[in-house]
Amino acid sequence: MTALADPRTAPYDFIGIGLGPFNLGLACLTEPIEELDGLFLESKPDFEWHSGMFLEGAHLQTPFMSDLVTMADPTSPYSFLNYLKARGRLYSFYIRENFYPLRTEYNDYCRWAAAELSSIRFNQTAQSVTYDEGDGLYTVRTADSAFRARHLVLGTGTPPYVPEACQGLGGDFLHNSRYLREKANLQAKESITLVGSGQSAAEIYHDLLSDIDAHGYRLNWVTRSPRFFPLEYTKLTLEMTSPEYVDYFHALPEDTRYRLESGQKSLFKGIDGELIDAIFDLLYQKNLHGPVATRLLTNSALRSASHDASTGTYTLGLRQEEQGRDYELHSEGLVLATGYRYTEPAFLEPVKDRIRYDSRGRFDVARNYSIDTTGRGIFLQNAGVHTHSITSPDLGMGAYRNAYIIGELLGREYYPVEKSVAFQEFAA
Repeated sequence: MTALADPRTAPYDFIGIGLGPFNLGLACLTEPIEELDGLFLESKPDFEWHSGMFLEGAHLQTPFMSDLVTMADPTSPYSFLNYLKARGRLYSFYIRENFYPLRTEYNDYCRWAAAELSSIRFNQTAQSVTYDEGDGLYTVRTADSAFRARHLVLGTGTPPYVPEACQGLGGDFLHNSRYLREKANLQAKESITLVGSGQSAAEIYHDLLSDIDAHGYRLNWVTRSPRFFPLEYTKLTLEMTSPEYVDYFHALPEDTRYRLESGQKSLFKGIDGELIDAIFDLLYQKNLHGPVATRLLTNSALRSASHDASTGTYTLGLRQEEQGRDYELHSEGLVLATGYRYTEPAFLEPVKDRIRYDSRGRFDVARNYSIDTTGRGIFLQNAGVHTHSITSPDLGMGAYRNAYIIGELLGREYYPVEKSVAFQEFAA
């Protein structure tokens, strides 16, 4: 076997695999720490975060302080405010008087931060991870290199989720992650059906409804939810994104955590309330001159889907769950705003015996975010809603988690980690 190129002989302290906002934040926070020597591997040629959903005016659902670093280190040169200053837009952002960055602006901020760092290697896809018991090192192999490290931090993110009913389905249906790239082709069709209930679905529906008169398509919005849930964003509810709630939730029995996970989706997957109102106002405005060719179908679960290549039409088998009635919907265009779901990376297969799993086959994520049997070898970004609740995907808790992981890597606290911030008590 031909030896792979190894750019250095000394091992890294840690390797981050995948470069979403969370591992990028870890790269920013570890850059000034002389005691930590880290490397970040990303398969893409540059940083990219949900570029298929850069709709005009779309913004984050968390304020600018939930950037890569601020909640751990407000003095960091990689803060969103420093990015604005570097771009010459700090005063414009100040005058705007809106705490929520535009989504395309946040992506540009992340790209700016990534360009400032020396620890990132793009175009490097992790193919396998092995562990040497003798030297206590992990080896991450890519197509042309091998990198060794004492610890790993997984940040591979969550790929687009396609419901079982649509897996293997023919035609040109698309997941919302490709919406902007396919929008023109989609709007040339006679009918479009959107499936989903979260923020992305609402943004796409509003965008397509805005153009419905110019293109003349019929537009359907299908959700299995009983209503279009707003994102719960009241202040006492936001205290559930706190260290105390993580402690409380993580200590609950496994079955209880799974039950709560299924019931907390509106706390981080709901629709911005202003957008819901804007959709209603747009519907009201367009209906002034007669009914608009659009339907909003709630309580309707997608049970089956087929595609007729001769007509280019999809037939969706739906079930109205409260009535227990089945019905069909026909559409030329199909958009799945069905979210993202974590899948365990294949490169972990050689070290599966070093990873802890719960009774349902998911990572048994420790309170310190480790998933390996030693409790400090492999750490996980995101993908821990079943163990760390709604804090897992929350951008505002990313810096907190990274400060925690950095403390585990160093064996001491480097960035002060808040332990008590909530007014309310969660446990008896």
